[in-house]
Amino acid sequence: MSNDLAATPTTRLAADRPETRAGLIILALALGGFAIGTSEFASMALVPYFSAAFGVTEADASDVISAYALGVVVGAPLLVVLGARWPKRRLLIAFMGGFAVFNAMSALAPSYEWLVAARFFSGLPHGAYFGVAALVAARQVAPNRRSSAVARVMLGLTVATIIGVPFANMLGQTVGWRSAYGVVSLLAAATAVSVALTVAPGRMSKESSPLQELGALVNRQVLLTLATGAVGFGGMFAVYTYLASTMITDMALPETLVPMALAVIGTGMTVGALAAGWAADRNQTLAAFVIMFGTLAAMALYPAASGSLPTYLMVIFVVGATGGLSTVLQTRLMDVAGDAQQLAAALNHSAFNMANALGPFAAATALTMGYGFADASGIVGVGLSVAGILVFTVTVLDARRLRGGTASAAPVPAE
Repeated sequence: MSNDLAATPTTRLAADRPETRAGLIILALALGGFAIGTSEFASMALVPYFSAAFGVTEADASDVISAYALGVVVGAPLLVVLGARWPKRRLLIAFMGGFAVFNAMSALAPSYEWLVAARFFSGLPHGAYFGVAALVAARQVAPNRRSSAVARVMLGLTVATIIGVPFANMLGQTVGWRSAYGVVSLLAAATAVSVALTVAPGRMSKESSPLQELGALVNRQVLLTLATGAVGFGGMFAVYTYLASTMITDMALPETLVPMALAVIGTGMTVGALAAGWAADRNQTLAAFVIMFGTLAAMALYPAASGSLPTYLMVIFVVGATGGLSTVLQTRLMDVAGDAQQLAAALNHSAFNMANALGPFAAATALTMGYGFADASGIVGVGLSVAGILVFTVTVLDARRLRGGTASAAPVPAE
């Protein structure tokens, strides 16, 4: 752990920093989440525009989305391990500086192949940034408010789905898709400057090392928690990916209503993140189970809800709110990772991007079997939700066994 954060206990840090300074730090970190969220989710809405620009089919153009997700999966462990000894302030600035450069490359891409490569590199800092940002945010507050602090950082990403994504889509329709990535590049640069101005400088850490961070990969509690997110979150991404198709094809609604629905699911994500942070500060395990059973219920209702727009909007709001699971699992990883917190926290976002690949892939398979968009998303969502609940149940039982006296590589959270 870097000396800039580990020189004094968490409670001492919280006491030594004025509330306003802590708020400014978390706001600066959330700005980075807003830039990342806008870049990630807006790309899905920009596919028709850059597919037309480069003369490729929309199916082929979706490789741009997959390239970004692959970058997240690869970048999270790679960058965190390489930067294990760096002060966290320097890491955050480097991650956002790189994100700004690679999104500028996306905006200037002269060919489709260039754009795919630029999106891969843009994804590299994603998980690493959120992992380090979560640790920095958690150390600005008292221990019993850590989950709420992490939720406030993640708020940047969820607010992006309400404001940033519709704005980027509007730019794509009017000015051109390149301008959307240009705006993201500016937001990332602004984040780097904000972090430099608010987060205190630190020293290179002699205690942390790449090998120490890699210890997360052999920690059973870390791996089980990551598996919970990778499987249990897939249903939400299946719904999000095929939301427009469900409304236009299954529900025969005009495409002009799609932005409203995206804003509804984004509002659900925002409310869910805040509520999950509050709940996890009180009972982390119960909060996770409530969210996952809520996901299961929403997915079971999803196909029938597509018969009525008001009902559909209510259900997708709940689907969005279940995104709060990310905040709960992020804090749990910080609890169980021991000396490898930085890598474990970053891998949380790799896991959720694996869910981003798994959910839509499974739903696409169901579509080829003849199911409609709503039925395919709902069936896949139910199956993955049940699998996620089972994995997390195993995780909790394993944690109880470790607390009961079996040797453990890291502490496990109390329920």
